[in-house]
Amino acid sequence: MSRLAPLDPPYPADVQQHFDRIMRGKPPLVLFRVMAGHPRAWEKFRGGSLLDRGPLSLRAREIVIDRTCALNACEYEWGVHVTAFGTAAELTEQEVHATVRGAADAGCWSPAEQAMIAAVDALHARATLDDTEFAALSAHYDEDQILEIILLCGFYRTVSYLANGWPCRWRKPRRGFRGSRCHSGAMRKHRTMVRNCASEVHASCAPE
Repeated sequence: MSRLAPLDPPYPADVQQHFDRIMRGKPPLVLFRVMAGHPRAWEKFRGGSLLDRGPLSLRAREIVIDRTCALNACEYEWGVHVTAFGTAAELTEQEVHATVRGAADAGCWSPAEQAMIAAVDALHARATLDDTEFAALSAHYDEDQILEIILLCGFYRTVSYLANGWPCRWRKPRRGFRGSRCHSGAMRKHRTMVRNCASEVHASCAPE
């Protein structure tokens, strides 16, 4: 059971308008229903939520979000984004798996994506980018895009805190770390790899 109770329909008119604008006619996420029950938090959340497309491509945006959520062991938000946007972002099963388990320089990513994922990893680990990391990022992205990458990392770390803190649960068929299929399609191998994958994500969050 959630530690914070989500709003149940019918929703207040202003909240329903917010849901309609964000979800485009689909039912609101549990995360949004919980936040909407607390007006100040909901207003601030929406104000800094970066829910619009922004200067990044959908694919780049989703890679940043998926990686950030995985690093923070936020299975809920990772699963929401992989389920809702993975196909539109043209993420293959190998790439989805790599957002959780793969190194930044995994061969499934382009050089630009490798630089972006390395930046996400650095921001998570050290809350900064060194000159080499920033130069690598700047070789592929302009200033507005780099700012968007940094903002997305910060915001979805906050989302991870919120979703993990209550904690947030989802209903099938949304994906979780244990549902991150290996591109080989071998289910036994998949289960072993994803168990290892989840363990590695949690290990990456442990203090050194």
